[in-house]
Amino acid sequence: MHELILGGARSGKSRLAERLADESGLAVTYIATSQPLDGEMSARIRHHQERRPPHWGLVEEPLALARVLHEQAAADKCLLIDCLTLWLTNLLMQDDEARLQAERDALLGCLASLPGRIILVSNETGLGVVPLGELTRRYVDEAGWLHQALAERCQRVLFCVAGLPMRLKGAALEGERL
Repeated sequence: MHELILGGARSGKSRLAERLADESGLAVTYIATSQPLDGEMSARIRHHQERRPPHWGLVEEPLALARVLHEQAAADKCLLIDCLTLWLTNLLMQDDEARLQAERDALLGCLASLPGRIILVSNETGLGVVPLGELTRRYVDEAGWLHQALAERCQRVLFCVAGLPMRLKGAALEGERL
């Protein structure tokens, strides 16, 4: 199963993804896209590391996500990718339109062929005020287009608010009552 979990900052999306990965019964590999570029981001990374079980695998990859997914995916594994909007930001900061498109296309193109369980986590940024700057508007646009394309390809899409998941597409979560 391929799943997309969207939500705002501190919405509980990563915690939900970690819970689903843990409950999968599969060997879990956490694919981290963030980079410790400053003290605040280093603290966020430490917080995520401390929350994860020590037996989970870890791959840190800020750009070549599709390559890592091809290398790591297996029928008996769960890959948890956190987070796609940081990955997108990393690519936008490369200021290389061809690389951005190539990596995006590679990600979208590889999903259908990946075995095992894939859990993709991303920040939903399109619910607020339209940003003033060109780069931030492009970021919101690119994230929105990416999320739409991923939602088409994933069997389940969840939206997390205040730690509560809302199912947008696919099978119900265990114990879910609507």
